[in-house]
Amino acid sequence: MLYDVAIVGAGIVGLAHALAAARRGLRVVVVDRDERAVGASIRNFGFVTVTGQAAGATWERAMRSRDVWDEIAGPAGIPILQSGLIVVARRPEAVGVLAAFCETAMGRQCALLGAEEARRRWPCLRGEVEAVLWSPHERRVESREAIPRLAAWLAAHHGVEFRWRTAVHAVSPAGLVTSAGPIAARYTIVCPGDDLATLYADRLASFGVRRSKLQMLRLRPKAPFVLPAPVMTDLSLTRYLGYAELPEAAPLRERLLREQAAHLAAGVHLIVVQSADGSLVVGDTHVYGHTLDPFADERYDALVLEELHAVLPELEYEISERWIGTYASLDDRPVLVDAPTENVRLVVVTSGTGASTSFAIAEQTFEGLQV
Repeated sequence: MLYDVAIVGAGIVGLAHALAAARRGLRVVVVDRDERAVGASIRNFGFVTVTGQAAGATWERAMRSRDVWDEIAGPAGIPILQSGLIVVARRPEAVGVLAAFCETAMGRQCALLGAEEARRRWPCLRGEVEAVLWSPHERRVESREAIPRLAAWLAAHHGVEFRWRTAVHAVSPAGLVTSAGPIAARYTIVCPGDDLATLYADRLASFGVRRSKLQMLRLRPKAPFVLPAPVMTDLSLTRYLGYAELPEAAPLRERLLREQAAHLAAGVHLIVVQSADGSLVVGDTHVYGHTLDPFADERYDALVLEELHAVLPELEYEISERWIGTYASLDDRPVLVDAPTENVRLVVVTSGTGASTSFAIAEQTFEGLQV
């Protein structure tokens, strides 16, 4: 059997490429060493984030990927649990950043609301609120359910073949060398996630790719609680480049260094989303390295929860889950697309934005290959 495209990796990047290939009428096989996706693609918020992405190509990819999520969610049986984004400004400096953002092309459909109006619209915001940015662009899915449903839909409705529990040992001009034998393919897309040692390790090392470790929690409110949309705060304005690259972000960064240096050192920025069962997924933190220990640091969880309490002080909850995720990271680009050979592409999202940008990245990959 000769496939048009063989894809290594069944996380969101690999599945996005499978969709893009299938939409071109290509015969596709996806190979993964596990029996289902268990990596970064399911250990996250399931938050398709548009607002705050870096201006230009990244923001445009996020907008396009959001549209693809809207196209496929219904057919694939993936519920859209939340839409939009609430960014709570806790400090006047943060209000300045959000006001400047609203003046950019990316902010034209967003709205900056004063504290009184924000609390009236979203009564759960009882904490430190100077102003709120509302964005209509975002979508939220439950990643641990969405990823397997997407894979099943690609198989059932697009004829994508999956080879689970199959390790890829090498990529050859003719396709893949795997633990279950060779797979012949005209083109190969390698989507290794944060596996930096198996395929094209030398190329990944030459770019300086490393890993980022994050910690996340699931909280179960003790009383009925409705979070109308995902929530972020000031700390996100120093991490998301769509805000952080604005000149107005410098005073906020200086104040955060004085008041929340421990949060910045731990890479903490708050994201809160709500699941269908009413529980809240909360995070996250960022620690970087090539080999990261598998242990969670209670101090980092405490920093995340401290930021949560600042904007939702009346929320009472029990912690029902804690977990660690890792993803590939680069400081100088949000995605690495490399061409080891003419018919092979190495694609690694290096910014933790797989759910937000992968569908558009995949479409661009195939435009570049001219398949």
